[in-house]
Amino acid sequence: MNLSLALPPAPTVIHRADYQPPAWLVPEVTLTFNLGVEQTRVVAALKVRRNGQSQTLRLNGDGIAAEAVLVDGQPTNDWRMDGADLLVELPGESHEVSITTAISPVANTQLMGLYASNGMLCTQCEAEGFRRITFFPDRPDVLSVYTVHMQGSKDLFPVLLSNGNCTQQGEGPGAGMHNATWHDPWPKPSYLFALVAGDLVANQDTFTTMSGRKVDLGIWVREGDQDRTHHAMQALKDSMKWDEETFGREYDLDLFNIVAVSDFNMGAMENKGLNVFNTRYILADAETATDLDYDGIEGVVAHEYFHNWSGNRITCRDWFQLSLKEGFTVLRDQLFSQDMGSAAVKRIEDVRVLRAAQFPEDSGPLAHPIRPDSYQEISNFYTATVYNKGAEVIRMMRTLVGPERFRAGTDLYFDRHDGEAATCEDFVKAIEDGAGIDLGQFRLWYSQAGTPRVTARLDHADGVATLTLAQSIPPTPGQGEKQPMVIPLRIALFDPASGTHQGEQLIVLDRAEMQFAFPGFARRPVLSLGRGFSAPVAIDAEISDEDLVFLAAHDDDPFARYEALQQLIVKHLLAVLDGALTDAALEAGRGAIAAAFAAVVGDRALDDLMRGELMILPGEGYLADQLLVADPGAIRKAREGLKAYLGRSLEAGLLALHDRASAVPYALSAEARGARKVKTQALALLAAGVPQRAADLAAAQFDAADNMTDRQGALMVLAGLETPLRQEKLAAFLARHAGDPLVIDKWFSLQAGSLHPQALDHVKALAGHPDFTMTNPNRVRALYMAAAVNPGVFHVASGEGYRMIGELVRALDPINPQTAARFIAPLGRWRRIEPLRAALMKAELERIVAQPGLSKDTFEQASKSLG
Repeated sequence: MNLSLALPPAPTVIHRADYQPPAWLVPEVTLTFNLGVEQTRVVAALKVRRNGQSQTLRLNGDGIAAEAVLVDGQPTNDWRMDGADLLVELPGESHEVSITTAISPVANTQLMGLYASNGMLCTQCEAEGFRRITFFPDRPDVLSVYTVHMQGSKDLFPVLLSNGNCTQQGEGPGAGMHNATWHDPWPKPSYLFALVAGDLVANQDTFTTMSGRKVDLGIWVREGDQDRTHHAMQALKDSMKWDEETFGREYDLDLFNIVAVSDFNMGAMENKGLNVFNTRYILADAETATDLDYDGIEGVVAHEYFHNWSGNRITCRDWFQLSLKEGFTVLRDQLFSQDMGSAAVKRIEDVRVLRAAQFPEDSGPLAHPIRPDSYQEISNFYTATVYNKGAEVIRMMRTLVGPERFRAGTDLYFDRHDGEAATCEDFVKAIEDGAGIDLGQFRLWYSQAGTPRVTARLDHADGVATLTLAQSIPPTPGQGEKQPMVIPLRIALFDPASGTHQGEQLIVLDRAEMQFAFPGFARRPVLSLGRGFSAPVAIDAEISDEDLVFLAAHDDDPFARYEALQQLIVKHLLAVLDGALTDAALEAGRGAIAAAFAAVVGDRALDDLMRGELMILPGEGYLADQLLVADPGAIRKAREGLKAYLGRSLEAGLLALHDRASAVPYALSAEARGARKVKTQALALLAAGVPQRAADLAAAQFDAADNMTDRQGALMVLAGLETPLRQEKLAAFLARHAGDPLVIDKWFSLQAGSLHPQALDHVKALAGHPDFTMTNPNRVRALYMAAAVNPGVFHVASGEGYRMIGELVRALDPINPQTAARFIAPLGRWRRIEPLRAALMKAELERIVAQPGLSKDTFEQASKSLG
């Protein structure tokens, strides 16, 4: 097949270097909505002001048509269409341009712009959804003050919400109609516009700011869900207080509203004064939400609130600067969550996410810097690189200068750029000036893609320990040669006899190779390197198993202790995969890991939250990333083999741990959360080693559970086992939670992500289940994303898993291209997979790009993955 004949024309590539300021500004916007589910009519009145020499006002559109165009109140024919955009010729310096459009929310399956969700109307405009509502210069550097008039059926839409403050509410026009006017005094880009109209109820509260202003708070949900919003409300109030205390940021409107929506492409959206959330990040109670759900709600509520300053008051000049708001705000929500709970556990969780999602991105065909140079479809750059690596890069600045000087830099940033559309360079310069540091070389983190690899060797002679470090950054698409980065590394040198060190130090690797000398060591010390994960790098250290065991037992940095145990396991499993281990070496390696795990399980000085982290084996994806070419089947066999060994050899200790933890009653305290965490980890290890014993224990835990964490943990273990109890408890779970979409999502995910040998068949059967739908992104992700990241489903040797995901992408793309494009990345890893599977993965990508009418979102991801 000649694929070059089948490919659609390549979409336009947008380059950061081509940025030009807007030809026209829009200081004020008045929007009038006549609301309806089938049809909504929009009149947009734009006060425009020339910002250059051009007389042509370009207004972006997407799938809409102009019913009328007026200039200064008069109909005009002096306009034309240029593709999807509307162009108006304007002779003067300022004008008022009015455009009328009609849209069908119910037909909007893309869930971008104005759409219907279970009879409710809501918007999602980031990044370029506003152009699906009305014609507008839909770019983040056009900042406008918005006034919004809404009118609609009082029965269908009893609640009318928009950005800012409500300035008027009334009856009419006409019988059964009502209206409201909202005004947002703060200039904002179009991507932050929001409107919600529907039958909603609110959990209402207030917050008093540090200057004494009272802010009314509301979380709006469907009738019956308000009792599940209390955790989200507390998270909001905690976020507002924390941002005042930690960053000096006070809220700036009289109202702060959140609306929970069941059909949503993203997690949440920070629209000014009216955040719109996926229901999964708002609704929680013990019966329906796990401890991880509670953490997710707290973190996402904080993230969107923090955007009020890092994203709204200061926004992005263009979409290449996305990490300006997202990287900084992710760091802010991470620091908040650290202060609200266990800082050590939170840091480990964040690093696990980075390694699982961003490291593979950095080493694949879609690698890009945190400030990209080009894109075809901006929605494809809402990535772990922009968000999570972006946060790590800003965290490194904080590490280099310390919290107080970093705060001085952020204060300067907020003061200097309030009310502006800024760039990443503006942020770095503010930190540089405020903290008094030269970040010239550090700026390479914004322009170079790829995960730096640091090699480390510690030598000892004549009482001096010498640490030799070298860095390399692998080639990435479009970047063959890389310059050395600034890499801050926190280290400690332990005396192996006393188990102590003389203090942590910060060293900075900023050349290709450097040496650091540490005198005063009569014996060779044990190196603890990269403590706290002080830089987003991969470290290859020449360190013995004996030293790793020592660090796993004695390191006083929680992340370093966790990392030592992870490295010990990774070294062993890579040796197993290499096939070079003798039986004796295999047994010795397993024995060392089992001894380390036994110490973790039995160490009563450890809190259970940290114990639970230490009991989690490195993931299959992370193990694959350690290999140039991976065999997913061999990785699963090796990892599950080690789990089985641990389950058998530690059976008594794991059973005792599970028994002790089961006696802790349900609460949201750290102690109770830790107890639930270790119960699940104990079950997971026992399931691999003594499956029947684990099945009985899991079934008993399921039956006795008075909370979702215990119930889901037990069902997760049962879903992976070949036992009659599996189907029995799955059916009981479904019957218990029928009609609750968020919990049914869990039911789908548990089966699609399970270790069961027939998991692929289960996924295919679930696709025909009455509760499955292709129109709800949460449900699609629950089933198919869980399958795509489950090597036992996705990487079956026949290629059936690849075909299933390829068929999904082709079917989903016309419905919701944003969600469809997210499934390309797993297929794009084909170069790092053994040849037989790689050929099948590549062939599936070729089928996708050959699909007629493919969206820009999916085409960009698939074509780059092939290129």
